[in-house]
Amino acid sequence: MTADLDLPACLRLLADGTRLRILGLLEREELTVGELSRSLGLAQSRVSNHLRLLREAGLLSERHAGTSTHLRLAPSLAPGQGEEPGIKERSLPGRLWSTLRANLDDLPEHAADLARLSFVLRERDGGPDFFDELAGEYDKRAGDFETGLARQRAAAQLLPAELCLADVGCGTGYMAEALAGHRGRLILIDRSEPMLARARARLAHAHGQLEFRRGSTEALPLEDGEVDGLLCGLVLHHLAELDRPLAECFRALKPGGTLVALELHPHGEEWMRRELGDRHLGLEPQDVLAAFRRAGFVELRLDAAQDRYRPAHPEGRTVALALYTVRGSKPAAPRAAESSA
Repeated sequence: MTADLDLPACLRLLADGTRLRILGLLEREELTVGELSRSLGLAQSRVSNHLRLLREAGLLSERHAGTSTHLRLAPSLAPGQGEEPGIKERSLPGRLWSTLRANLDDLPEHAADLARLSFVLRERDGGPDFFDELAGEYDKRAGDFETGLARQRAAAQLLPAELCLADVGCGTGYMAEALAGHRGRLILIDRSEPMLARARARLAHAHGQLEFRRGSTEALPLEDGEVDGLLCGLVLHHLAELDRPLAECFRALKPGGTLVALELHPHGEEWMRRELGDRHLGLEPQDVLAAFRRAGFVELRLDAAQDRYRPAHPEGRTVALALYTVRGSKPAAPRAAESSA
C-alpha cells in the first residue's frame, strides 16, 4: 500500500531523473535488481539508494524467488493493475506519475534504457536457436578484426557525400580515422602541431577531403555555421571549463547540425593527470548534459558507449574505464514561411 505522502514529498521523490527512469522500466517489466541495474547502465550500488526511497514511499512491489528480488511498479502506480477500482486515481503519487510517464521520452537517457532493457530481456528468455546458444562465444570465435576500422568505415559510408565534419581535439587522428573514408570534408583540429603531424601521417592514405587546422577549443578555427557535425572524442575532461568550448561548437555548426562528445565516467586514476594531462578524472554525464543545454543544444541524448577505455598505466597494470556519449543538435533554422509570419 502506498505510504501517505504529501505533495512536497511526492514532488521531491519524483523530481530525480534516475528514479523516473527506474519507474519507467518497472512499469514495462518486472525486473530483478541486477536486471534493472544493467538496463540503467548503472552499478547496483548507485541504484540501491533510489530503490530504498521508492520502497519506503510504497511505489514498488517486490516478489522474492530464492535469492533474487523481483521488482515492479506498485498497484497504486501501474495502470490497470490495482485490485481496488480507482486506486490509481485516489493515489497522489499515482496521479503525478500518470502525468510524468507521458514525458519520459524527454529524458535523454530513456531511449538508451529501453535499448539495454531489450538486451536484458533477450538474455533472460534464451532459446534453442543455434545463434542464441552461440551468442555468448560469438565475439571470441568470429568477432575479431585486425584494426576494427572496417566496421566503422562501412557505417561511415552511409553519411551523405556533401557533409562537412570536424574532429575537435583530434590528437593523433585515432577518432577521425573511422570517418576518413566518407566522401565529404573532414576537418581535424588540435592546438598541438606535433599532434596534427601525427594525424597527417596516420591518415596519409585515407580517402576523402581532409583539412588540418591548428586552434584551441576556446577559439575554433571554423567559420560560423561551417560544419554539419562535430566530434569531441575524450576531449572535454582535458578542459578547465565546458561553457566556452561548447559555445564555440554551437557557433561553428550549421542549423540542425550535431555535436557528439565521447567521455569518461568519473574514476579514481590520479596518475592520468600527470601522464595524460587530464584536468578532470572523468565527468559526470549530468554535468555534460547541463553544459550542452546552457550552450543552446536541443534533442539531447545520453548513451552508454558499451566500451572501455584502456590507457597504458605506467606500472603496467590493466585499466578499463567506462565511457558514454552525449549528443545534441543545434536548433534548425525556421522555414521561410514561418520566419515571415
